[in-house]
Amino acid sequence: MEAATASALVPPARRQVLILALFLLMAASMARRASSDGVRYDYRGYAECKPHPEPALYNGGVLRWASKLTDFRTEDEGNYSPAFVLYNMSAATAYSFSCWVKIDGPESAHVKAKIQTLENAASQCIGTAIVRNDCWSFLKGGFILNSPSQTSVLYFQTASPNASTISIRSASLQPFSPDQWNQHREDRIQLIRKRFVNVHVSDGNGSRVVGANVAVHQITRDFPFGSAISMSIIGNKPYQEWFKERFNAAVFENELKWYATEPSPGKEDYAAADQLLQFVQSNDVMARGHNIFWEDPKYTPAWVKNLTGSQLKAAVAGRIESLLSRYKGDFVHWDVSNEMLHFDFYENRLGGNATADFFSTAKRADPLATLFLNDFNVVEACDDLSSSADSYVSRLRQLADAGVTFEGIGLEGHFGKPNIPYVRAVLDKLGTLRLPVWLTEIDISAAFDQRTQAAYLEEVLREGFAHPSVDGIMLWTAMGANASCYQMCLTDANFTNLPAGDVVDRLLGEWQTKEVLGATNDRGSFNFSAFLGEYRLSVTYLNRTADATFSLARSDDTKHINIRLPAPGPAAA
Repeated sequence: MEAATASALVPPARRQVLILALFLLMAASMARRASSDGVRYDYRGYAECKPHPEPALYNGGVLRWASKLTDFRTEDEGNYSPAFVLYNMSAATAYSFSCWVKIDGPESAHVKAKIQTLENAASQCIGTAIVRNDCWSFLKGGFILNSPSQTSVLYFQTASPNASTISIRSASLQPFSPDQWNQHREDRIQLIRKRFVNVHVSDGNGSRVVGANVAVHQITRDFPFGSAISMSIIGNKPYQEWFKERFNAAVFENELKWYATEPSPGKEDYAAADQLLQFVQSNDVMARGHNIFWEDPKYTPAWVKNLTGSQLKAAVAGRIESLLSRYKGDFVHWDVSNEMLHFDFYENRLGGNATADFFSTAKRADPLATLFLNDFNVVEACDDLSSSADSYVSRLRQLADAGVTFEGIGLEGHFGKPNIPYVRAVLDKLGTLRLPVWLTEIDISAAFDQRTQAAYLEEVLREGFAHPSVDGIMLWTAMGANASCYQMCLTDANFTNLPAGDVVDRLLGEWQTKEVLGATNDRGSFNFSAFLGEYRLSVTYLNRTADATFSLARSDDTKHINIRLPAPGPAAA
């Protein structure tokens, strides 16, 4: 009764203000609590359209308490949906967003999720999906704000003029502190890039040996981590030594491209590619083949642009036959069609089945090579709808319908400022295809100073190495004859590390198990965790020694190694 009387003394307008203030305080408190409650990142993604939406990830996260707007508009053109109003957003927090989307109107359309802070009128794309009118599509993305925001609006937009309604279900926004995000990476690295080992030592009678000294040394790394190279490395001993000390994989920057190997019809020149191949093979470095065809007409040989019909068909058949017969078995991958999400030089002239024919012919010519599509802006940019994750998946399915068996997904990774939560979300969705995913041309724009480049590079590399769908990383850092690089160099002309090179060296140091030393316990065992790769093992007890080698491949099981020491030699007379 007293509470009712007190409430009645507050004027209605004042009461509304107090209620709003209380709501904002509760929302802020819950958001802070949700960001520090130890929630683990959910790597689930869905590439198929479903008749019913799945439950929200993280039970909706902070969107459980977000207020909604039914008619939100910005200056952007397009159709809109109900929007979520968010309060007290942190600049240091990584936000993972997901929802299920459906439209009314056209059969399908691209839908973007965007975040706009009221302090900054500019909006940021945080996720995209190709959405249909007859089922529910999964949209997953994320963001990190450039500065804190008291009030932000998360909304959805489609540029299709016929999409009258965007329906949203199971929306979720989960915040992660920097420490949480980094810990998730470390946990995944332990799970997918390392393995537990148990060395059991016994004597000639099979009895356990306690106190035996164990020394383990890594010989090779399992995870492919490499860089582009060019002819400037040939004959350059300092460059070669610098490269060999770091990388176990390589890709030729330009030397295999059609305009380089056949600048005029019938006049082939593989001298440069042959020299680079000899260098990598003599140093046990694996090589990616880049590329058979580049769909961008700007990089198509001038003489090929003038061909039509049967002449062009003969030329492309000759290109595949010449290239892959010469290098059959030499390259682990071939980028068959480069940047075909953005360009269509060959399909525009040879028909919609041209790319499928390229893949089929290449597989017959080099059956052991893994064949890739390769494109840019898939993980780099949310606004490029030509190369969204769903656009990539859609293109793969079109080619599969034409009979292509797909084997690899190439993501170039020419970054400006990376949106790391978005990168992870795209990898989550592409990972559902269960195909090898490679980051094939990683660099950071030269628009940034060297230290900023290095900081952004470290974030991208850590994210890629920790993601379960990524099978290899290549840097696009070939040094030219004048010590220049496409966007980012790792060293100066004297092969002294620049900041980006320091990042690479530091990460390589973290991502290998150079040496493990210890002794067997009271059960005659020595346990440790090591990165995947090849190892040399030495066990010493008194004057007896046993040596072995072993390989750590990816597995959830502990690797057990049994070492039997030789019998002691005869006693001296």
